[in-house]
Amino acid sequence: MSDRNTLIKELLDMQKKFIEEEHKNGFDAKNYFTPEAGHVLDGYRQTFNEKAMQLVDAAHADKGSKR
Repeated sequence: MSDRNTLIKELLDMQKKFIEEEHKNGFDAKNYFTPEAGHVLDGYRQTFNEKAMQLVDAAHADKGSKR
């Protein structure tokens, strides 16, 4: 359970940083989908998706279901 809590905290922290960036600089689809190396959103989508899927997999494992 603590692994899940850690994942949830990491996802929430990532969302908070994304929202801060959006409020500071506005939303630019280019920076979201194809950010330049070193940009605050560089790797964001992939990392967020991987962590979210780990959480989904853990939930399915608990319930004995499959996605």
